[in-house]
Amino acid sequence: MEAAESSHAGSGRSAAAQSVQNDLMAPSVGIDSLLQDGFTSLDTSSDRVVQPFPRSPKLQRKVAKAAQPSQEQLSRRMEELQAEKSKTDAHIESLKKRKADLSRTTEVMKQQVRERFENMRRVLKQDEQVVLDSLELDLRRTRTRLDQVLKNWKQHLDQVAESIVGTQRVLSRSPGAEEDGKGYSESLSPKKPDTSEEEIGLNKERFEMLLKTLASISRNLKAQLQRKTLLLDSTPTMIDRQTCHAQIMVTPEGRSLSFSGSPRSAPEHPLQFDKVCCALGSSPIAAGQSYWEVDVHCCSAWAVGVAYASLERKGRDKGAKLGRNRNSWCIEFRNRNLSAWHNDRNVACQGVGQTPLGRVGVWVNYDKGQLMFYDADNMVVLQRFSAALTPVFDRAHHQFTQPLYPAVRFLKPPENQIWSNHLEFCHLGSP
Repeated sequence: MEAAESSHAGSGRSAAAQSVQNDLMAPSVGIDSLLQDGFTSLDTSSDRVVQPFPRSPKLQRKVAKAAQPSQEQLSRRMEELQAEKSKTDAHIESLKKRKADLSRTTEVMKQQVRERFENMRRVLKQDEQVVLDSLELDLRRTRTRLDQVLKNWKQHLDQVAESIVGTQRVLSRSPGAEEDGKGYSESLSPKKPDTSEEEIGLNKERFEMLLKTLASISRNLKAQLQRKTLLLDSTPTMIDRQTCHAQIMVTPEGRSLSFSGSPRSAPEHPLQFDKVCCALGSSPIAAGQSYWEVDVHCCSAWAVGVAYASLERKGRDKGAKLGRNRNSWCIEFRNRNLSAWHNDRNVACQGVGQTPLGRVGVWVNYDKGQLMFYDADNMVVLQRFSAALTPVFDRAHHQFTQPLYPAVRFLKPPENQIWSNHLEFCHLGSP
C-alpha cells in the first residue's frame, strides 16, 4: 500500500515536472515563429544583403529635424564663408600686386644696368676720342716738321734752278761776252739730307705700345666681365680651425693660413689632419653654384681644391691627400708644374703661362656635377672636371654625392727652394 502510494506520488511529481518543462519550451517555439514571420534571419552563411529595420515616420521626422542646422548655425557659417572669401580675395590681390611689382622692379633693374653699361661705353668713347686726337696731334706735328724741311728743299731747288739758268745764259753768249757773267754763280754747294730728316715721322713705337695696352685692357675687360658673372655666385669662405694640421696657423678673421715650423700646442681634434698639412673650409656646398678665390702668390708649392667631409684625416695614406682619392679634387703646383688631380689620376693643366699664378678661382655647379679652376687674374680656365673627363679620372660618372668643402694643402717644395708659407681665401665683397 505504501509502495503503491509512493509510486503514485512519484508519478505525480514526474507529470508535474513534465508539465513545467512543456511550459518552458512553448515560448521558444513562439520566438522561432516570430523570427520567421517578422524579421530577417542574420544567416552569416547566406550571400543575401541584410536590409536594415525600416524606421518609423516619427523617427524619420525627428532625425531629419536634427540633421538640419539651426538659423544661428547657418548665420555663423555664412559669416565664416564671407570672411574666408574676403581673405582669399585679399591674398589674390596681393599676389597680383607682387606680380606687377616684379615687372616694374625688373624694368628698374634693367634701366640701372643700361645706365652702367652706357657709362662704360661713354668712358670708352671718350678715351677713344682722346687716343684719336693724340694721333691727329702727332700727325700735325709731323706734318709741320716735314713742311719746314720741304720748304728748305724747295728754296734749295729754286737756287739750283737759278744757277742752271745763269749757267745756260753764259754758255749761250759769245766768248767776248763771257766777262759779263750775270746770273752765273759758282758758290752754290750741293745740299745733303740732314740726319734729323730721317727721324721725322709718326711715333710708331708709341703707337705699338698703345695697341698692346689696348689689347691688354680688352683682355682684362673681358676677364672682368666673365669674372663678374662668377662673382654673383661668390660665397664667403672661412677656415674650419678644427680641421687644420697642427703646423697651420689661421689668422683671427679666419681667411689666411700660414705654415709654421713648430706645431701649436693644442689637443688633437678628431676632424684634424694629423699628418697631411691640409685644412678645409667651414661652409659646405650642397646645392646650386658657388665661387671663391685663393691667393697663392706667396706659396711656392700648394694644392687648392674641394673635398667631401669623408676625406680621411689621420695618416699619410692617399685617402688623406687632396686629389689622391675619390673624395677630393684639386689642382696642384709643385716643381713649377701645374697639374689637376682626382682619384689618384692627374693631367697637366692648360693655359698656364710663364708668370706664376697669383689667384686661383674655384667654381662649383653642384647640381650638374661641374667643377672648374681658373687663373683669376685673366679668367683662363686651368682645369674642368665634368662628365666629359670621367674616363681620364677612371670614373663611370661625375656627380657629387656629398656636400663639398673648400680645401687647401701646403706642399713641401724642393730642397733648394725657400718654403713659402702663406695662402689666403680672398675677400670678394667688391670686384
